[in-house]
Amino acid sequence: MYRLFLMVLVILLITGCQGAGEIPTPEGRVRIGTGNAGGVYAVYGAGLAEAIRESLTRVKADAVVSDGSVENIRMVVSREVEVGFALADVAADAVSGRAPFTRPLPIVALANLYENYVQLVVRADGPVQSLRDLVGRRVSVGSRASGTAVVAERILTVAGISDEVTRRNMDIQTSARALADKEIDAFFWSGGLPSDAITDLSRHTDVRLIDLKEITKPLLRVYGELYTETTVPASVYGLSSAVTTVSVPNYLVVARDMPSDTAYWLTKVLFDKQQKLAQAHPEGHRLNQWAAIRTYPLQLHEGAIRWYRATHR
Repeated sequence: MYRLFLMVLVILLITGCQGAGEIPTPEGRVRIGTGNAGGVYAVYGAGLAEAIRESLTRVKADAVVSDGSVENIRMVVSREVEVGFALADVAADAVSGRAPFTRPLPIVALANLYENYVQLVVRADGPVQSLRDLVGRRVSVGSRASGTAVVAERILTVAGISDEVTRRNMDIQTSARALADKEIDAFFWSGGLPSDAITDLSRHTDVRLIDLKEITKPLLRVYGELYTETTVPASVYGLSSAVTTVSVPNYLVVARDMPSDTAYWLTKVLFDKQQKLAQAHPEGHRLNQWAAIRTYPLQLHEGAIRWYRATHR
């Protein structure tokens, strides 16, 4: 299904190529739902807002700190923001009307940006050596309306320990402080590499990432093809070795009824200002046009499609 979707989309983009013509530049306000301070969404989103302000002089662009994917999608639909970062698994739940959403939501994508990595962080001198060691422990599963909370709950459920963990709902910076102070035993985080809050934590507290290899295949089997088994390199946080985990794509999402001209120009800015985004955070280097159109199961906004077609003439 996924491969067929990609093939059809690429064919449409190539065979539908035609000149974009004169497209009026937008004006007004663009608010971008990001994520927790200390995470990649917040940094990337701030860089994107600045890039929009530089490129579209009649647009007032601001980054809005949020809990992350779930809240961003809700804010896009309720018009509290115009653009939001969201994980593909959460976006899939949104368009299908699955929990944590109560009905199908009319969102589409501008681009697939980069991959998020699930990171289970513990103190190096702590008692948690494996996923099973979370039994009876205090664990932050992320902010309540975050993509981290969604994937953390899925991992705990598939591991069969969902009822045996004492949960805390904390953002990444609060989680990092609590782990340093031994107020929790572990925290989940789904983010790009590196995530600043974990980097900062590792400067004064020896940490480890728990290898999740035991859960990757069961997670993919139960929850589908949007997750990919991958590794976090040891070099990212100065770890002793690489660890196995799962990754999931990040999409830039908007309302289906966003004006086509606005979606076109936002997509154009995203690519025209890629170097600026990469300066804001290394994950900005991951952006490329062929990967960007892979937003399954979300459709691309028609304005974004128009930009991709124009650049593939």
